[in-house]
Amino acid sequence: MKKHNFNAGPSILPREVIEETAKAVLDFNGSGLSILEISHRAKDFQPIVDEAVALFKELLHIPEGYSVLFLGGGASLEFCMVPYNFLEKKAAYLNTGTWAKKALKEAKNFGETVEVASSADKNFTYIPKDYTIPADADYFHYTSNNTIFGTEIRDPFIESPVPVVCDMSSDIFSHPVDVSKYICIYGGAQKNLAPAGLTFVIVKNDAVGKVSRTIPTMLNYQTHIDGGSMFNTPPVLPIYSALMNLRWIKKMGGVEAMAKLAKERADLLYAEIDRNKLFRGTVTNPEDRSYMNICFVMNDEYKELEADFLKFATEKGMVGIKGHRSVGGFRASCYNAMPIESVQALINCMQEFEKAH
Repeated sequence: MKKHNFNAGPSILPREVIEETAKAVLDFNGSGLSILEISHRAKDFQPIVDEAVALFKELLHIPEGYSVLFLGGGASLEFCMVPYNFLEKKAAYLNTGTWAKKALKEAKNFGETVEVASSADKNFTYIPKDYTIPADADYFHYTSNNTIFGTEIRDPFIESPVPVVCDMSSDIFSHPVDVSKYICIYGGAQKNLAPAGLTFVIVKNDAVGKVSRTIPTMLNYQTHIDGGSMFNTPPVLPIYSALMNLRWIKKMGGVEAMAKLAKERADLLYAEIDRNKLFRGTVTNPEDRSYMNICFVMNDEYKELEADFLKFATEKGMVGIKGHRSVGGFRASCYNAMPIESVQALINCMQEFEKAH
């Protein structure tokens, strides 16, 4: 039976990316060694990093004056590194869910923080719209896509009177981004880019080095800008896999093509959720609905069928559709590598289950 991978992360990757990575695990570049055992300073590996950085810049149209870094620690470490490097006196945060809340919590250790708005009052099922960003903040931080609650700021830039930082862990490369409007974009790679273990950071070079505090060497962005992501041993295998995925994105037509596919998948599934008598979407405002993480629950009168549907869909090959415990219900994560056929297979399950009940 064909499996349809809707896991929220680590998530689906293109089959050819998995196959190319598997080949390198057995024999990297004809060296007779596995990529798991080569030195990160080997002459054959540096071109991998260089090409990955170049494709990052090409696909996202990153202007001069920015560095692309490959680090460890996940987005959770960036919650600390961002304020360490950019917060001098005050930072502003938009609270749209679990990860935004955790980023805000870390920033409080480094200076004054302002929560400009929050959607916690409705369990993060919408994106706040009317709020003021303090003009004296060192930066404004937001999370573009909220994997747990299924909301997304699809026009990714929020007009701000201060420099902007964004966690794009789960929607990077799924829509165009004007990188010039940010001083830092970061994210864990295990949703739209690579296997777990890799963190990407796009940082504006001249925004670094402005705070008065002493920053530990490993937590200083300047260390990694100067070292080309090679200050310490980088996550070699995920970087290689990321390169294979970046090549795939380019071959498929780039970020613009990914954006078109994302909309097609989301439109199909949301239409079925809104039509089907058994289900309802947790995010009701269409402009706030995530294209990456589509969350839905049973309508109240059919709530007792939730476990039955999960079992039914799992038996049909749907993998990872159980919703996060803080939301319940179901979550279909539709990252770049998700084929339309898998979305249609889930829709077929929903329709078949509806007819039976």
